[in-house]
Amino acid sequence: MSTQRMPLVAGNWKMNGSSELLQQFSKYFEKVTLSGCDYVLCPPNVFLSKAVASSSLTKWQVAAQDVSHCDEGAHTGDVSTNMLAAIGCEYAIVGHSERRVDHGESDQLVAQKALKLVESGLIPIFCVGESLETREQGEAQDFVGAQLNALFELLDVEQLEKVIIAYEPIWAIGTGVTASPEQAQDMHAFIREQLKQKHQSLSDKVRLLYGGSVKASNADELFSQQDIDGGLIGGASLKPEEFEAICRSACR
Repeated sequence: MSTQRMPLVAGNWKMNGSSELLQQFSKYFEKVTLSGCDYVLCPPNVFLSKAVASSSLTKWQVAAQDVSHCDEGAHTGDVSTNMLAAIGCEYAIVGHSERRVDHGESDQLVAQKALKLVESGLIPIFCVGESLETREQGEAQDFVGAQLNALFELLDVEQLEKVIIAYEPIWAIGTGVTASPEQAQDMHAFIREQLKQKHQSLSDKVRLLYGGSVKASNADELFSQQDIDGGLIGGASLKPEEFEAICRSACR
């Protein structure tokens, strides 16, 4: 983990949680002091306002799990970047593999969402990652590279500096299987090199997160890798004690 970039841990609740769980988290994190890292809660949209309201005491930042690439209009069920900004969200996840697969989101659409977030003053957590079949065919870097290229083609260097990139191998999401620290580092180093080829400042500034069955028991080893700046956490982020322990692994 670099000493130049502030570590970050984001807890993606996905379609889980309740008002009661959020209240439990709020009470727990009001008593927690974490320094040397950013920690972000990503609850479902219906709980975003409550999460933001708790942030002054819990010190967490808040992210949506997705956002529209449109500003307004006839897009039933969608939420715009301006709406998220208006309630105090600071981040949004875009391009999670579950969105790409379940909703048929293309690389270009995900890049458009990232651009819209940056233009609205929010920070995209831009997800990339390959399937097990793609990895076994030796095409993981080509696949992730194509996802990155869609982003690079749409955003300029100044805009890209505001993006966080999360590598989540699809074969490790919710499966209990975690990429080895060496596998995770190899892909993060590849992503870092792609950023460097675009512009040196991107390699230095852009934070790279690992996601895929991260737990308190493996967070230390993962976060100690040179190019991993934190994590995008799924199931383990639904338990306050576990999420705190993972955050502490990222804190300097």
